[in-house]
Amino acid sequence: QVQLVESGGGLVQAGGSLRLSCAASGRTFSSYAMGWFRQAPGKEREFVAAIRWSGGSTDYADFVKGRFTISRDNAKNTVYLQMNSLKPEDTAVYYCAAREYSISYYYTEYGYWGQGTQVTVSS
Repeated sequence: QVQLVESGGGLVQAGGSLRLSCAASGRTFSSYAMGWFRQAPGKEREFVAAIRWSGGSTDYADFVKGRFTISRDNAKNTVYLQMNSLKPEDTAVYYCAAREYSISYYYTEYGYWGQGTQVTVSS
């Protein structure tokens, strides 16, 4: 059974940094793409970044380019989201997700989800 467990959220001031982690277990993920999404109150879940486990190709939403970096540690089966220069509008619950093969921007195309971790950026 696939399990994704996020950690690393918290409260930070604007301009600060956080690193989110997503520990994956339950199967071999070499053919999977791992994504980070976020959802603010009253808003739809939106794509933030994704990485293909094999090869490490990445993709980012425009609003995080240059500020966020997604990476993976194959030995630990863990995906990270390094978030720098955080803004109050980055406040949301951040979710880790997995799907087979290619990266997708659409949350409906990911079949596996973590429970989410809250990120709050104060001004």
